[in-house]
Amino acid sequence: MTFEEIINIPPYSLNEKEKNELLMKRLAELTKCHKDRCIEYGKMLDSIGFDVNKTENYKDIPFLPVRLFKELELKSIPQEEIVKTLTSSGTTGQAVSKIFLDRETAANQQKTMVKIVQEFTGSARMPMIIIDCPGVLKNRIMFSARGAGILGFSVFGSKKIYALDDDMKLDIVGLREFLIQNKGQKILLFGFTFMIWQHFYKELLRLKAEGISFDLSDGVLIHGGGWKKLISEAVSHDEFHKKLGDVCGLKDIHDYYGMVEQTGCIYMECECGKLHASNFSDVIIRRPFDFTEADIGERGIIQVVSTIPESYPGHSLLTEDEGEVLGVDDCPCGRKGKYFKIYGRLKNAELRGCSDTYADKFR
Repeated sequence: MTFEEIINIPPYSLNEKEKNELLMKRLAELTKCHKDRCIEYGKMLDSIGFDVNKTENYKDIPFLPVRLFKELELKSIPQEEIVKTLTSSGTTGQAVSKIFLDRETAANQQKTMVKIVQEFTGSARMPMIIIDCPGVLKNRIMFSARGAGILGFSVFGSKKIYALDDDMKLDIVGLREFLIQNKGQKILLFGFTFMIWQHFYKELLRLKAEGISFDLSDGVLIHGGGWKKLISEAVSHDEFHKKLGDVCGLKDIHDYYGMVEQTGCIYMECECGKLHASNFSDVIIRRPFDFTEADIGERGIIQVVSTIPESYPGHSLLTEDEGEVLGVDDCPCGRKGKYFKIYGRLKNAELRGCSDTYADKFR
């Protein structure tokens, strides 16, 4: 099954049986492709005697630990076909993952994210406020996860403004003028969770105390990058939503879960506060003591699979995050597929989300 066939299916339309069939076909093809084209991946499969032709369930396809992309340069394309190298977020001194993209894989990542996000925002492009600084995009060759996130979501903006300057200070004048120019229109806001709280919310709160307020009640906010720092400051998911609503009227807020090793296949938070797997990907919860699949409602290590990666063997990965599947096909929001919850990084795992690694440097 080609990716072109998959991209034309509405992202949350398949039930569990239909989606399992799709994933098995596509992931088996990707496994064969990467075994033939990536020497290191082929050796790993050979070392355990794995034969995808004898596999009936995509959950039995071996996963790679995400940390491996920090140790090896895994790619399934010749060097001359690499058009972009994505790097993961990391604190000072950490090794970073390197993800090598060819033109087709990069294009499919973008197409996938557009399909997913439009299910929550609609298809029309909107005036966009990026809650970050423009300096993060200066290095256009080595794309960090933070820069890739900004560029990826920027396609949804008809016109854009950075809410922060390169000193991470709120551009009060620019923000006010932008909102006046786009009064009455739906506004898209995008940023990383800790930066939104530290540099946007706290400044809006200070300004409101001085009698200066901004109305973002027509806005929709998409944010991601990890919660570890905010949780350590006793800022919960619900409080984050409430405080933003109080300070500027924002009510339509969606977290998302994603990683540079599987860019494009993001897991969006629905109106009911649940993260959802689309037709393009899936989450599997593994028990830490034997890596068997956990039951619904049972906490474990998150494995993610993606139908996109053709330029590198990133289609089945074991993360360093803990979570649980809450249900399948029956979320009150009406979207089919698995919905789940993230509890955060495993104990002693390195920080790697854009929000959390920035928070660590900020501290």
